[in-house]
Amino acid sequence: MKSFFKYVLATITGIVISFVILFIVFMGIIGAIISSASSDQEVAVKTNSVLFLSFDYDINERNDNNPFGSLNLPGYSTKSIGLDDILGRIRYAATDANIKGIYMDAGSIGTGFASLKAVRDELLAFKKTGKFVVAYNAGYNQKAYYVASIADKVYVNPQGTIDFRGLSSSTMFYKDLLDKVGVEMQIVKVGTFKSAVEPYFLNKMSDPNRLQVTSYLGSIYDTFINEIAASRNIPADSLRGIANDYLVRNADDAVRYKLADAKIYKDELLSDLRKRLKIGEKDEISFVSLFDYNKKVKDDASGSEVAVLYAVGEIVDGEGTRPGEIGGDKFSRELRKLRENDAVKAVVLRVNSPGGSALASDVIWREVILTKKVKPVIVSMGDVAASGGYYIAAAADSIFAEPTTITGSIGVFGVIPNFQNLMNNKIGVHYDGVKTGKFADLMTTFDRPLTAEERDIIQREVDKVYATFTKVVSEGRKMPLANVDSIGQGRVWTGTQGLGNKLVDRLGNLDAAIQAAAKKANLSKYKVSQYPEKEDPFTSILNNSKEKVQVWVAKEQMGEYYRYFDVMRKATAQSGVQARLPYTVEIH
Repeated sequence: MKSFFKYVLATITGIVISFVILFIVFMGIIGAIISSASSDQEVAVKTNSVLFLSFDYDINERNDNNPFGSLNLPGYSTKSIGLDDILGRIRYAATDANIKGIYMDAGSIGTGFASLKAVRDELLAFKKTGKFVVAYNAGYNQKAYYVASIADKVYVNPQGTIDFRGLSSSTMFYKDLLDKVGVEMQIVKVGTFKSAVEPYFLNKMSDPNRLQVTSYLGSIYDTFINEIAASRNIPADSLRGIANDYLVRNADDAVRYKLADAKIYKDELLSDLRKRLKIGEKDEISFVSLFDYNKKVKDDASGSEVAVLYAVGEIVDGEGTRPGEIGGDKFSRELRKLRENDAVKAVVLRVNSPGGSALASDVIWREVILTKKVKPVIVSMGDVAASGGYYIAAAADSIFAEPTTITGSIGVFGVIPNFQNLMNNKIGVHYDGVKTGKFADLMTTFDRPLTAEERDIIQREVDKVYATFTKVVSEGRKMPLANVDSIGQGRVWTGTQGLGNKLVDRLGNLDAAIQAAAKKANLSKYKVSQYPEKEDPFTSILNNSKEKVQVWVAKEQMGEYYRYFDVMRKATAQSGVQARLPYTVEIH
């Protein structure tokens, strides 16, 4: 028996020791990967190289530290890059003597039109140095072609095509679905155009919503057409006719209507590049991927700082624990630290947000007001800066937007789901209880609808938030309240339209906003710093692993339908009064 226990104890000890050793080895491997990923070591670039742009990755406003992007790990295998990195690397390549040109192989690009314009403008600046830009693909979607159209030569595979049919935008409505499962979404809102709640009780766009979508989509389309027309030297009216009649259906059409310069195969493209590089037909071309080209423009050594604070995602109450959330408390703390940091002479608030919690938006707005009293605050709008995203921007000294930025949406709403029919009639569950006051169960969602009196109470609170929102805009933009209300009512505008109705001060990118901030702070020399400071990869893994794996599993199971599930998840998770963009804007 003693021998038995001795062997058992020895086995357990061996297992424990093995586990500890394996754990140490595993952590060592993780540490090595993280160390490698976070290293500042730059990739070696050979002389006479070509920068390769594919955009076969997610484009975020600002990239997270993800050392596992190239590994097949659930939740961590997504390859992504920040817009700031893309622009910075193209800008550096323009001055890099080893980079002779850019080869763009982009069939599709998954980001908004404001980000696309920023990339497009940076490529135009690259061309001005005299270096070449060549684009080639078998099939360009419209976003990819918008960027590729700046190239010296646009080539298409002989069996490929260029998608050029005009822009469209659609919204998913699920009133019938909610009716079938027995859920009633009780709506209180302010704003004729505040259509975020329409999918809950309609099966098609309301007339005001159709009007605003037609308006802002037309504004984006104008920019799209006019910039392609300038790059390709084709009259804008001709381009509209080509799109309206869907005249480009194959590679021959693309060349005939001058959207492409020639239809060629990949080997012919490589011959073209070799001629540009002045090398032999058998010589190997030195390509360096934009993803790996981690060179950056060095900051000025000056101690003065212009801080770029990124507000990216949905605005939520509290800390904002999920990826892609702007926590009101957490973000306000970041602003406060910048206000109290004497080295920071100006703040650029980079907003890419559809809004969210009205309360959290107001908390952040207050910190913007306090910061503005101490140092300049300039707003730079990305793809979307609407509703709560505009609320937090309204108090800034100046607001910059891209022509295709989605902004405005000054309106509020509240959604209180009523599950009585679902619980009672669909699944046979009933509720009963007692209360100590008439309104003690005001927000009960499972066993009854709102009474007329309760709905009136909530409506008055929503009205009050709208009055506060319009007052914030009126004071920040120095506009009469009546004017704010006339361009408010939840209506969505583009950056170009926002400039016309004084919601925006200037059309320009993030760099233009940084320069304006430095000028207002009287800085001739300064360095640009980004905030919030990125978490180290290991901390990020520990903090977000659960959410990332959950999202990964859901996407694997649902595929393209995940986005609809995500819309419903966010809708049912909403609490309090919302200052949110009417819907997820998807333009094709």
